[in-house]
Amino acid sequence: MTALSEAQRSTLTEQLEEQRKQLRADIREELLSTDNNQLAGQVHDAGEESVADLLVDMNVATISRHINELREVEAALKQISVGTYGSCEDCGDDIPFERLNAQPSARRCVTHQELHDKQFVGEKKPSL
Repeated sequence: MTALSEAQRSTLTEQLEEQRKQLRADIREELLSTDNNQLAGQVHDAGEESVADLLVDMNVATISRHINELREVEAALKQISVGTYGSCEDCGDDIPFERLNAQPSARRCVTHQELHDKQFVGEKKPSL
């Protein structure tokens, strides 16, 4: 168990619950928007078809991002329920309350998140 007080844990749980509620609403709204704005049959040339494809791809990307965020929030809520919330998954040290308050679904301390970002999120460079 981390060094979070009961009040801090309660505050973070409330933030996560609110974030989960908002993400579910955003996903629902995007799905309804995508369904209501079906562009099939409304395009008349290749240029309009390209724009229609781009809009569909953007909606799918937005929904995908929301779903990934929701998964992170759900994982944090599960960690709270089993008592492992607030520990860095790489080193096991406590994640400071300030970091969790800014990003309640944080899975790593700042040091290990930076290492993770450098290793896995870096730009792919073309190779020729």
